[in-house]
Amino acid sequence: MTGAVTRVEVNGREYLFGADPVVVICVDGSAPAYHERAVEAGRMPWLAGLLASTGAGAGAGTGTSWPAHGAMPALTNPNNLSIATGRPPAVHGISGNTYWDDASGTELPMTSPDLLRAPTLFAAAHAGGLGVAVVTAKDKLRRLLGTGLDAPGPARTGAPRPGAVCFSAEQAGAARIETNGIADVPGLIGRAVPEVYSAELSEFVLAAGVALLRDRRPDLTYLSLSDYVQHKHAPGTAAANDFYAMIDRYARALDELGATIVLTADHGMSAKSDAHGRPRVVHLCDEIARLLDGRADLRVVLPITDPYVAHHGALGSLANVHVVGGVESAASAGTAAAVAEALATLDGVQATYLRADAAREFAMPADRLGDVVVLADAATVLGKRAAAHDLSGLDVPLRSHGGLGELAVPFIVNRKLIRPPAALGLGAPARHGNPAAVVHNYDAFYAATTLAWLSRTAAEAAPRPRPAP
Repeated sequence: MTGAVTRVEVNGREYLFGADPVVVICVDGSAPAYHERAVEAGRMPWLAGLLASTGAGAGAGTGTSWPAHGAMPALTNPNNLSIATGRPPAVHGISGNTYWDDASGTELPMTSPDLLRAPTLFAAAHAGGLGVAVVTAKDKLRRLLGTGLDAPGPARTGAPRPGAVCFSAEQAGAARIETNGIADVPGLIGRAVPEVYSAELSEFVLAAGVALLRDRRPDLTYLSLSDYVQHKHAPGTAAANDFYAMIDRYARALDELGATIVLTADHGMSAKSDAHGRPRVVHLCDEIARLLDGRADLRVVLPITDPYVAHHGALGSLANVHVVGGVESAASAGTAAAVAEALATLDGVQATYLRADAAREFAMPADRLGDVVVLADAATVLGKRAAAHDLSGLDVPLRSHGGLGELAVPFIVNRKLIRPPAALGLGAPARHGNPAAVVHNYDAFYAATTLAWLSRTAAEAAPRPRPAP
């Protein structure tokens, strides 16, 4: 029998937690080609076993893999919060890594819990008595993902439970019981805190996840990695395959500890350089000045901007263009329309949208977008002016993300799941060059809980074949 479940409701969804602990791993920047090439090279034997199929196409493996889309923009903060809330940015309000704040008149990082407009599943599960562990690679995500986890909650047994565990690998050495629910993380894992620009930062996160599951057995664990490797190495390269072989080893360890695991990503990653290795950049401030002859007072905000720009120079494939003073007047609204029309003609620009249209098309929060939203194609990034971007940290051709070219992500579960009924509305049609999706990355915890429970129930209810007479 499937046994008892704990029900957690948040943001209009019901999550059914059974006896197995749930672990979602967000492999930052992981386009599906990364694990596909690593499996083909024989570097991910555990994952290959999940995905095995016969020549006829019938699944012989022990897992499930569905085509999936991330949320737009294809950036770290919006997608991690979508996974954490189970909803797109239009609901939780995180529209980028950086946004324009009218109150302060400046660009600000989207890291404050005050900016979050929906509760996370982590906080709801913890309030309901479940054990929760959240481990991020970079500290920029920790405050947002840890929103609501500072209050202690009872364990299922009724014994008191301290606050949930939430820390970053970047700041693991400074973790304290009072603020992170854990101390001496390096001692727990048996590893020193690695450099932030390293593959080892992600390995630290995975090692922490295994140690926490082994020693504390939280009901819900979220492990968010960094995209250091993906920014520097293409799918199928030696360094990329080494990285994915490492992920495979830790995922196997989590599997052997009895976890239901979902492997997904916040966004993909694309090459953004020409044949000579030079970045393909559309500098929007320069182009706007040229196309509109300096007739508009505009501000360009690049939402990929975060504290870790050495590997992308704050160049991504989505930009927000603000008309200074807003578009309340007919003249200003006309300026926005003229900007959208002019920029859409540029080589490398895939599409432009006015604010309301972009919000409706991509389920983004309208009030935190520009008056014009610009999307570059999969081979191009958007900048302000050439002098505004420090590319001295690039030691390989530019790889970046943010637009529709990085929308497709993996979605792999180490359980056989029923395909979500159409009535749930989880997927998305083929769009903008991306294949149709069965789910979004922000369905990860729903798949690992409710869909897994429904799948077990359906399997138990299925008629069993009668033995031969």
